[in-house]
Amino acid sequence: MALLNLFRSKQEEKSVEPARFRDLIDGYSIEVMPRTAAKIEDFKTLLPKGTRVYIAHIDGTPIEDMVQTARRLHEDGFPVMPHFPSRIIASHAILEDWIKRYRNEAGVEQALLLGGGVSTPAGDFDSSIQLIETGLFDRYGFRRLHVAGHPEGNKDIDKDGGHRIVDEALKFKQAYSERTDAEMAIATQFAFDAKPVIAWAERIAAAGVKLPIHLGIAGPTKLQTLIKFAIACGVGPSLGVLQKRAMDLSKLLVPYEPTEVLADIANYKTAHPESLLQQIHVFPLGGIRASAEWMNEQLTGERSIAL
Repeated sequence: MALLNLFRSKQEEKSVEPARFRDLIDGYSIEVMPRTAAKIEDFKTLLPKGTRVYIAHIDGTPIEDMVQTARRLHEDGFPVMPHFPSRIIASHAILEDWIKRYRNEAGVEQALLLGGGVSTPAGDFDSSIQLIETGLFDRYGFRRLHVAGHPEGNKDIDKDGGHRIVDEALKFKQAYSERTDAEMAIATQFAFDAKPVIAWAERIAAAGVKLPIHLGIAGPTKLQTLIKFAIACGVGPSLGVLQKRAMDLSKLLVPYEPTEVLADIANYKTAHPESLLQQIHVFPLGGIRASAEWMNEQLTGERSIAL
């Protein structure tokens, strides 16, 4: 009982009024995979109308499964944004085949372009810039392209721990957005601390990048699960937030929720409305339903909605 009272006391100290970040999370997007999407009976009763749904393409996932998932979500009325991880695409012909199938069979006209989670390219591509340079997305009418952002750096790209290469890549994508009709944005890896995210957003803005940032956050999940994913995904300095949390017994016993990072970003946005930080993208590491219901509760006070 004493431990439970300690937990309640800690939660009350850290509680944040959802209204502080309600505007920030309104219009959130969420990520699924074919195998996780298959567990959801009805997305229309789970996600707000118009929610953008990214479909992660893990190496080895058949394109048929990806397109089938995209078609299902499109038919349910959701904007669908499949991943195109450059390093798992073996050739120009395969890329064009995927694009055509998404467009013709599933009505897709949005894509997230990224390097991908494998170290050795399967064929012709090893970066999202190379995907853009093919011109295929423009040819097949993809009106919106998102690209990856790394607020805490990416040592797979900048092996010295710096940010020169990723910054140059963002400048290329900024220039591409200015000379084409493509609607573009930066979708980031998830983070747990607002400070490095804010510093990164200010730095790239000062360098001339104007693309809106859709900030990745992890949905509610067990702390142990979150730490495992964070290490596997190369999350940088903000991993210390989780490690500090793991040392607090009152927090170790309950699922992580992104309340504090959202509140900090929302407060910053209130003071700096011109910031590139514009939307929230949810990585449902604890499950699609748990993440969607948590986000919806912050917006409406209801656990399951159909708008």
